[in-house]
Amino acid sequence: MKRWLVVMAAWVVLRAGAQEPRVGLSIVQTGQAQAVEATLVPGGSVLRTRAANFSAFLVKHGSRYMLFDTGLGRGIDAQHRQDMPVWARLAFGYEQPIRPAVDQLHKAGIANLERVVLSHSHWDHASGIPDFSGVRVAVAQEEMQRITQARAGVGTAWPSQVGASSIAWEPLVFTDKPYRGYPRSLDFFGDGAVVLVPMPGHTPGSVGLFVTVDSGRRYFLIGDVAWTREALEQAAPKFWLASKLVDGDGPATQQSLEQVQQLMRTEPELQVIPAHDSVVQDVLGYFPRWVP
Repeated sequence: MKRWLVVMAAWVVLRAGAQEPRVGLSIVQTGQAQAVEATLVPGGSVLRTRAANFSAFLVKHGSRYMLFDTGLGRGIDAQHRQDMPVWARLAFGYEQPIRPAVDQLHKAGIANLERVVLSHSHWDHASGIPDFSGVRVAVAQEEMQRITQARAGVGTAWPSQVGASSIAWEPLVFTDKPYRGYPRSLDFFGDGAVVLVPMPGHTPGSVGLFVTVDSGRRYFLIGDVAWTREALEQAAPKFWLASKLVDGDGPATQQSLEQVQQLMRTEPELQVIPAHDSVVQDVLGYFPRWVP
């Protein structure tokens, strides 16, 4: 009987290993907040709430791993106290417990993260940077100015997250090679499976990420161009006050949003994932599960 159990356990391990994708995407949910539905969904109720996710996105390419955004990190409580303006703390908060991406990855035996890429440098996307000591952090060149300002204590990026001199910053170098309607792109691994594109507006250096997984299905991570799929489908801007507070350039954000909407119409099989859309992400599942 014991021998049979050992054989079965070995078979399960081998099967699990065989199911590891060559190119895969996994959503690492690090936390949530409850927001008034009307702030997330066009025409939503002011009497109902809806969960907003704080997620990182793990990309596997062969034996290499890359994290797109970090979600909320180990130090978020101290970061929030230090750098979130007092007037904004009620509007921009989070719930406990927090599940930092670094802890989830280490628990799963993933300790060889090659790079962190930021969609942009806002607090809920960059909080985990200090957790990944020694890992290169890549951002668009246009976003580096915000990070430099943060080191001087000005701007909206948080010094507690991006100000350490030990962070190994790396610029994303885009070329004039068009990709799916975007005039500039960066083929991250050189085989077309993982491609970055500039999506300016929310911040000057906001970027999106296309990932084509083993099944051939293509996913598009759009950061904060829109907060929900419903907003994309209607090309609806964020709730007016929220947009004033978080979108650096409203017209440019709207242009990026409308470009995503057009792409969704052209490629209805494309799965677009806003960074905070809990409804979309719940369907796809969370780490350690790989998306379909």
